Amino acid sequence: MSDNKDLNIETVKSFLLKLQDNICQTLELADGKGHFKEDNWQRAEGGGGRTRVLTGGAVIEQGGVNFSHVFGAKLPPSATAVRPELAGRTFQAMGVSLVIHPNNPYVPTSHANVRFFVAEKPDEDPVWWFGGGFDLTPFYPFLEDVQHWHTVASQLCEPFGSDVYPRYKKWCDEYFYLKHRDETRGVGGLFFDDLNEFGFEKSFSFMQVVGNGYLDAYIPIIEKRKDLPFGEREKQFQLYRRGRYVEFNLVYDRGTLFGLQTSGRTESILMSMPPLARWEYDFKAKSNTPEAKLTDEFLIPKDWLNSSDAEVG
Repeated sequence: MSDNKDLNIETVKSFLLKLQDNICQTLELADGKGHFKEDNWQRAEGGGGRTRVLTGGAVIEQGGVNFSHVFGAKLPPSATAVRPELAGRTFQAMGVSLVIHPNNPYVPTSHANVRFFVAEKPDEDPVWWFGGGFDLTPFYPFLEDVQHWHTVASQLCEPFGSDVYPRYKKWCDEYFYLKHRDETRGVGGLFFDDLNEFGFEKSFSFMQVVGNGYLDAYIPIIEKRKDLPFGEREKQFQLYRRGRYVEFNLVYDRGTLFGLQTSGRTESILMSMPPLARWEYDFKAKSNTPEAKLTDEFLIPKDWLNSSDAEVG
């Protein structure tokens, strides 16, 4: 890249560590009871991280916010599958990744991730890129929540170009898709990878905006839904739908595959899993039920910014 002179790995790392702090502090305030437990870990091949997990909160059944900075002698297959020209390069990878699994089935599960990669080779310029995004996985969805989530996403992207939100929204819909179920994991949000086209400073700025914007998208939904009453029916459906989350993370998620292929800390890699989930053979929600509404009306990519209640179905 023409602006490799501007490359500042320590500045990126400093931002990510502060982002982890801010997200954990804000989620603890929203929960009102739980606190994140921190584990610092080292990776034998190089690097390490700090994993923070909250369990048994008033709002959050289990949530993890992980920072990692790892490096190694060669990129794993998950990183070079779409970039074969990078095979054989040394690498550094750092990022913050989080998944929040709430108690209340009316509060959606949420995921966010921002990351930075540098691949290096002697006598050649470093190749670097940013990636990340956030996405929402409701069980009993509300259109106004989905619209709020996507409105925040759109507003974050707007200063970087009018085409950015539509492009990264579409990428999110396509990435968080369970092919074997023929459905999206949730209602999407933003997903981007291999970002260096803006140059280092602007690309880094976009990653910061997305990382910081996650709380603006999620906290209002928590506040609105956390006290809604629910019973065993809703809880059992939430556990069933969490099974889809597990399926995606173990079968398709590139971050999970990258972590496992680079001998990362397994407990930190799999912190994204829900504390409880269940599977039921050939389950089909009855027509015109709240459970059917999820798959019939929401797990289909839509222009959420311009959808009305009448148009969702």
